[in-house]
Amino acid sequence: MSFQAIYYRDSAGREPVSDGIDTLDGACQDSIDRYIGLLNRLDETNPELPYPYSSGIRTPKYRAFRELRPDCGRTHYRIIFRRSEDFFILLHIILNKTDDIPEVDLKLASDRRDDFKARMDAMPRKRPRAMGHDAP
Repeated sequence: MSFQAIYYRDSAGREPVSDGIDTLDGACQDSIDRYIGLLNRLDETNPELPYPYSSGIRTPKYRAFRELRPDCGRTHYRIIFRRSEDFFILLHIILNKTDDIPEVDLKLASDRRDDFKARMDAMPRKRPRAMGHDAP
């Protein structure tokens, strides 16, 4: 069974990664969608997208997170994501100007993942659900 990339949805119903992608021009959106599509092809026998498409986060505190590394010409974006069972939760998107992802962005992705988990584990679950729409 293939994994599925999905957008994180906050408690107000916003999907920050999807919303960020929507602000970009069509060519950049297409490029990012292709990279996300590569995630959607992964499965248990091939569970990780290799470099240069993706890489692990080097900061020890955030080792469970990975970054998708789409490029749009000379502009480089990073989408911070984490696996949750059969899903890749797309948590945060940034314009990348350096090799390292700033701590503030890693913390935001981690906070969103904690919110995602808490809301998915809640019984009963409240709307809007933490799992946004499927990514391309």
